[in-house]
Amino acid sequence: MKYVRFRSKSGIGYGILEEEKVQVLDGSFLNPLSKPTGTMLSIDEVALLAPVEPSKVVCVGLNYALHAKELEHLLPDDPVIFLKPKTSVIGPDAEIVYPKISQQVDYEAELAVVIGKSIKEATEIEALEAIFGYTCANDVTARDLQKKDGQWTRSKSFDTFCPLGPWVVTDLDSSQLDIQSILNGETKQSSNTQNFITPVPKLISFISQVMTLNPGDVVLTGTPEGVGPVRPGDEVVVKIQGIGELRNTVKK
Repeated sequence: MKYVRFRSKSGIGYGILEEEKVQVLDGSFLNPLSKPTGTMLSIDEVALLAPVEPSKVVCVGLNYALHAKELEHLLPDDPVIFLKPKTSVIGPDAEIVYPKISQQVDYEAELAVVIGKSIKEATEIEALEAIFGYTCANDVTARDLQKKDGQWTRSKSFDTFCPLGPWVVTDLDSSQLDIQSILNGETKQSSNTQNFITPVPKLISFISQVMTLNPGDVVLTGTPEGVGPVRPGDEVVVKIQGIGELRNTVKK
């Protein structure tokens, strides 16, 4: 199923996307008690937002061997994790703002995992059971600042640097999904999640040994090789098999 968060004339709501219609729910789809209201809206009547409002976005770096190679990093012994603030999150068709203090901003197509229930120190089986679904993400990065700082917080944390969407898909096998980034109509990244160094259940379990993951939290699972710069005016699309396309433009 495809779950959406949207803005309509009535305000912000949640629903189930059924072809070109949204079946409106009486609460967040993350709440198991939420149920349909009986209202159906055309997709043209709503503006899709980031599908969740995470308390934190936990990101995994260097989870594809060829991406580590292109950045001239050694493969890590353990998953490399870092955080993006919730203020970095934007939705589909929203604008990525190019920071004044950066001279190189890069796209990074990623599979995003949406957590459905709280877990701490979870096994891989428990981690898999805690996943609500999946969506597309763009781990936008000020690459020059990343290289300058030697750590990743500033370069990854600008407002608008975490596009998510356009919806959350459930009942999806994350182990073999094609993933692409498309810049102004030209494919720049093209890989498959079967190339993960650390697969999703192990990643979620690993992160839960460090911090509690709560419903609505998002885990970005790493980007494949082929990252590169964007410029103001560019359109970036993250396309993932079984999910769809997340489309954003860049502005100064």
